[in-house]
Amino acid sequence: MTLKFKNRIALFNVMAVALTTAMVFLAIYLVVYNTAYSHLDEDIEIESEEVISNLDWRHDSIIINRMPEWDEAEHKQIEVNPTFLQITNLQGAIIFRSTNLIENQFLNVAHKPDETFYNGVIGNKRIRLGEFPIINESGKTIGRLTIAVSQQESFTILNNLIWVLLISFPLVGMVQFLTSSIAASKAIKPVHQLIRAASGISDSNINNRLVLPRHKDELYELTLTINELLNRIEKSIHMQKQFTSDASHEIRTPLSAIRGMLEVLIRRQREPRVYEQKIEEVISQVDRLDGLLEQLLQLARIDSDNMAANYKSLNLSHLISNRQNKWSLEAAEKKILLHVNIPDQVMVLGDPLYLELILDNLLNNAIKYGIENGNIFLDWNQKLRILSVQDDGIGISAEQLPNVFNRFYRSDESRSSQVRGNGLGLSIVKKLADLQHITLTATSQIDRGSTFILEFQG
Repeated sequence: MTLKFKNRIALFNVMAVALTTAMVFLAIYLVVYNTAYSHLDEDIEIESEEVISNLDWRHDSIIINRMPEWDEAEHKQIEVNPTFLQITNLQGAIIFRSTNLIENQFLNVAHKPDETFYNGVIGNKRIRLGEFPIINESGKTIGRLTIAVSQQESFTILNNLIWVLLISFPLVGMVQFLTSSIAASKAIKPVHQLIRAASGISDSNINNRLVLPRHKDELYELTLTINELLNRIEKSIHMQKQFTSDASHEIRTPLSAIRGMLEVLIRRQREPRVYEQKIEEVISQVDRLDGLLEQLLQLARIDSDNMAANYKSLNLSHLISNRQNKWSLEAAEKKILLHVNIPDQVMVLGDPLYLELILDNLLNNAIKYGIENGNIFLDWNQKLRILSVQDDGIGISAEQLPNVFNRFYRSDESRSSQVRGNGLGLSIVKKLADLQHITLTATSQIDRGSTFILEFQG
């Protein structure tokens, strides 16, 4: 059976209260028990001192004289708090017993050497007995004095107390459960309100937020956390929609160009040279589509949970020198000079394949947005353990710089310069850098160029 949250709270409270109540009830019973019987033992001991002080003996014989102590009413009555007296010799024979002991009644003797207290029964009534040695002037024990008083009153009190505690215990539990349930219902009422408010948020109103409680307690923290989660979801949905829109645009552009060129060719017969030219343009657009598809597949692999970096200790200089010729040839097409300043013994931790992809994208980006007769610098700072890729190209404005790592983002300056691209390269670089715990940052100024900085772990 599954209990509601408020009932679980009430149940836990009842269990705690039940345990505490049981301990308190037990302590009450023990205190009353000890108090009830200790005062009986004190009365018996006082009585024994009076009786023994009035006894006489000759050698090993006990002499019973008539004394006022024997004539007290408490030694004659049976019904109302009687006190029973009995004296026996060492052989157990009864020498004296009070008149309230009927002919066939006698007190059981424990025959212990020291004084002792114990419980017994006489005439179907509970009694408390005290047994004391009778010692003569030479220090020899010559008999036993047994005194008994009624235990019925103390027994009745304890019996009634037990019943009161046993009846009170479940009543206290039920009352505690009801009050705890009511308190829990009021306590979790804001949670129900939070559930209703959160369940009303969907894609269409994802910009709505939950109202923060007035008190800054755990519920406030929960609401704040949910709002932060909604912020991330809204941002993710917006990015997804933007990605879909941008991807559609990037795919539609070359497809429209291909369709347009084919429609032009099919309208009428043309010279072979025209066909060759248009076919080359179609191939160029197909290559563009192929490049876009490859980058989209790279992003899909990076975003998957199975993507993991194969960390190795790499010689950065060797890694860059293996790609330097390719970059230099591409840069030479725009008359850009590539300057590499990497010491031979620089070692970094990373995945060689992913690090090559990062450097390829950064260098291609620097070449693409560089200016003719410009420069690209690859520098290593050993103290800070950073690799910088710097160009002196068109640059990015301060307002647009925070967006350069977003998918399909291209600044207005890059678009106006007619530079072909789809805005996925830097997004891939950012993803791969984060995957290898490499900190990637960028600085840029319009018409002064851009610098991308890779900070490696020590």
